[in-house]
Order: sequence, then C-alpha cells, then structure tokens
Amino acid sequence: MSSLEMFSLVAGLVGGLAMFLYGMNVMSGGLTKMAGGKLESVLAKVTKHAVIAYLFGVGVTALVQSSSASTVMVVGLVNSGIMTLKQAVSVILGANLGTTFTAWLLSLNAISSDNFIINLLKPASFTPFLALIGIGLYMFGKTEKKKNVGTILLGFSVLMFGMSSMSSAVSPLKDVDSFKAILTTFSNPIIGFLVGILFTMIIQSSAGTIGVLQALSLSVKVKYSMAIPVVIGAEVGTCITAILSSLGANKNGKRTALMHLYFNIIKASLFMIIFYALNAIVHFDFMDDKIGMVGIAGIHTLVNLVATPLMLPFAQLLVNLALKTIPIDEKEKKEQEEQQGIRTLDPRFLSNPPFALEQARLAAITMANMSQDALNKAIDLITDYNQEVADEVEHLERKIDSYEDQLGTYLMKINSHHLGEADSHTLSLLLHCITDYERISDHALNISEKAKGMSDGKRSFSPKAQTEMDIFASAVKEIMDLAIRSFAEQDVNLAKTIEPLEETIDGINMEVKRRHVRRLRKGKCTIEQGFDLSDIGTDFERIADHCSNIAVGIIEVDEDLYDAHEYLETLKREKSDGFEQAVDFYERKYMLPSVKF
Repeated sequence: MSSLEMFSLVAGLVGGLAMFLYGMNVMSGGLTKMAGGKLESVLAKVTKHAVIAYLFGVGVTALVQSSSASTVMVVGLVNSGIMTLKQAVSVILGANLGTTFTAWLLSLNAISSDNFIINLLKPASFTPFLALIGIGLYMFGKTEKKKNVGTILLGFSVLMFGMSSMSSAVSPLKDVDSFKAILTTFSNPIIGFLVGILFTMIIQSSAGTIGVLQALSLSVKVKYSMAIPVVIGAEVGTCITAILSSLGANKNGKRTALMHLYFNIIKASLFMIIFYALNAIVHFDFMDDKIGMVGIAGIHTLVNLVATPLMLPFAQLLVNLALKTIPIDEKEKKEQEEQQGIRTLDPRFLSNPPFALEQARLAAITMANMSQDALNKAIDLITDYNQEVADEVEHLERKIDSYEDQLGTYLMKINSHHLGEADSHTLSLLLHCITDYERISDHALNISEKAKGMSDGKRSFSPKAQTEMDIFASAVKEIMDLAIRSFAEQDVNLAKTIEPLEETIDGINMEVKRRHVRRLRKGKCTIEQGFDLSDIGTDFERIADHCSNIAVGIIEVDEDLYDAHEYLETLKREKSDGFEQAVDFYERKYMLPSVKF
C-alpha cells in the first residue's frame, strides 16, 4: 500500500470517526433538549427504590444514547445534593446496560438482503431521507419541538454516515498483511484490553470504540478473540468522562465518578479472569470465528446484562469503596450544612439548560420561602423582642443575599445558551423576582432593627396603635403568602389578586399614619413612637410593592407583556368590576377599628 493510499485511508477513518462522534453528540443533545429537563427531574424523584432507579438508568441512557452523559448527569445530581451516593449507584448500574442499545442500533448497518423491504431497514437506505426531513424541520420548523426533532434526525444521519465512512475507509485493509498482524495482537487479552481502555479514554466514548470495531468487522475479518478484550476495555475507558467531569465537583461528586470506575473495573476484571480461565481449560471453539456487528453488540450487552443486576444487591459495597477512598471529614460536614440548597446550581447542569433552569427555579422558591420566614420572624419581634430570633433574621438576610448573587450569576450562564421561548420567559421572571425577594429580606432586617431599638428604648405602641399595626401586619403577611404561592405554582389567577391587596395596604398605611398624627396632637403618643410606626409602616408598604412586582412579572410572562409600569397604569386606569370588588373585599377584611379622638 502506497503512502498516498495509507494517508487516504487514515483520513477517511479519522473523518468517519469524527462524523460518528459528532452525530452521536448532536443526537444525544437533541434528545436531551427534547426532554426539556424532565428526565433529570424524574430521575431525582425515582431513585429511592433501587430497582426502579436501575431501570430508569437503563431507559435514560438508551434514550440519550450515552452512558457518559447520564453518568455525568448523576455526578451533577449528587454534587448538588439532590441524590445520595446510594441512590446514584443503581442509576449508574442501569446506565451501563442502557448504553449497549447504541451498538444494536449500529448493527442495522449489517443488514444485507435482496429483499427490497428488508433492505430498507439498512441505514444507508433511509438515513438520506431522514437527513432531508431533519434539515427541513431544523431550518423551517416554527416550534422548538420541531427543531429538536430535526436535530435528532440530523444527528442520527451523521452518525450513520460516519459509521459507513469508517467501514469504507478500512475496507482496503482486509488485504494488507501488516494490518492483519496488528489485529492479531488484539487476540492477546491484555493488549486488546489496554487498547480498548486507551482508545475509549482518548475519544471519551465507549460507543465510539465499539462503533469503530463494528465498522472494522464489516470490512475485515475481526475474530471473537480480538473483539472481546477490546469491548471489555472500552467499559473501563468510558469512565474517564465522569472522572474529568468530577474534577470540579465536591467530594460526593468525585465519589460518584469513582463508583462508576470501581464497578467497571470489578466487572471487567472478573469477566477477564473467569472467561479466560475457562477458555484455558475448555478452549472455546468460537474464539477464532469471524465476529459481525451483531456479535459485538451481543457481547457488549451480555456482559452488562449479567454483571449489572448481580451487582445491584451489593450497591453499598461501591458506596463503601468510594467513601474509603475519599473519607468524610468534619470540614465537609460543615460545608454541606452551610451550602445546602444553593448546591442545586451545579455547573454540570448547564449542558442541559432546561434542567438547569428548573433547578434555578427551585432555588428561587427556597429563597422566597426564606424571605417569608425572615419577614414573619421580624414582625413577631415588634411585640416580643428576642435577640436569638433577631440573629436568625440577620442570618437569613445574609443567606438570601448569597442566593441572589449565585442565582443571578447562574441564570446569566443559562442565558448564554439557546433557550426555547417558554424557558426564556421563565428565566426573565426569575431574574425579575430574585431581586424583589432580596429587597423584602432587607426590609425584614430593617423591621428587626427597629424592633431592637424599641426594645432597647423601652418603647411600645399604644394599645390602639398596636391593634392597627397587627391588622397592617396581617395584610402584609397575606400579600407575601400570595406572592410566594403564585410564584411557586406559576398561578396567574392568584397573581392577579395581589394588586388589589397592594392598593388596600397603601390605604392602610396612609390611615395608620393619619391616626398617629391625631394621637400625637392630643398627647396620646410620642414623636419617637411616631418614627417607629412610620418606619415600620414604610417597610410594610414597600414589601407589598415588591410582592406586586412579583405578581406583575408572573402576569407579564403569561400574557407576553414586558412593561410593568404600563401594565399597572392601565390596570389602575381601567379598573374592572372584578378589581374593584377585590379591593372592596380586602378593605372590609382589613378594616381598621373605628376610633374617637
């Protein structure tokens, strides 16, 4: 074979492999995007039962066509605290079986028949049409769903074309003695095993290694003795992706990647020892037979079909090995307690923007609940000051500040990815609302500090003023509750009940201040008490304003409106009967008691 022929062969093989890996990546990305983060959300919920988690791991990996992708996904879920190590093991075991589906899909290339109908099942027959449909959907599809379907079809077509290119490229090698000699060295179990590991580590895809092996089997004689150790080696080599992904993770994330590595090492080692020990005794006749694409897929499946269910009852062993390798120390325990919640914003989720956005939304709900907790505690301090409770309010305010910073940064990273229309609206809403929740916690801290000043100065409101402030506080607590519920549930109808209550709270604030002035003139309260009442009333009113902002944001996203000021002006200018009735309802509900001055 001349140098030029060798160069063309290598170029064809490398080009085919590049298209194969790219097509797999595109198809996997399209399938993941099609799921819209739902797979991971379900995955986080079903992992309490080992068998269900195992089956789900099989299904997810078969669907996204990549054990590396699903394992990295699991590393992220464990790193963020959503999933425990014990729960992750079952999914990882399932992923090892699920990834074998890819080899069976590629085996369609082995179809050969004179029957027209059967021949249509061969990818070379139908992938050009799939590619045409895919590019049409991707370029001209009006919805995100159609574009995702187009991406999947294009990815599959490129993958199959890459497989065909590799097979065509290596076809001339069947007559090259030196290449046959190289292949023969693979029959040595150790060499074949190491080749499988190294090649898979380089391309970071066990499916890619097995795909190349299948492409070779179409064109040259690949024996069972050559294929088996390479397939087993690929099982170990594929762990490199999860290992690399875990480098920036916390200790639990690293332990998850180690569990994947340990399982594959145990599986591969036991298989190699048992199988080749038996072969030394029995001398399997099929070892020198030619293996086809189906045979390679069969070996890949059989090994995992036997090993993964057998390991399932011993999942704790993998957890223990990981914990012995990376023990838990006191510093880690403390970090886990301090970071609980915000750890859900794992950078690995950014590769799947819809799921990352869902994690950000859940973190924002946690932030909202903390804001409500801070407010309720601060209001209680007005009449019953307690330094420990005040410290809790301050701690919550600092934690909420941290949430705003980290959520804002995370959301901007998500925004750098392509998002569907609905996800873009959700992202805008989150960016809009987290600032309001942070400001509400600031006002809660203001109220706490004002309560401390009243306690230190031995000041309290008069019985009548306290009754009015209790009513005022009840209205503020309700509007806060409505804002959080409508935000968490994305309930537009509930959000529309907030503005009438906000208008009522504005009226309460004005009336409370007016009554204080009249009491001040009659000498029934002091100027200091007036400052306390005015400052707390201002905080109450501004909290209501922020709740109104949150409600408007929810309504804007639902109705595609993006001018909050214009929306509120229109709402107040064109007050409907329903709006007026709602205001009347709240005014009667929070009516201040009549007084005589």
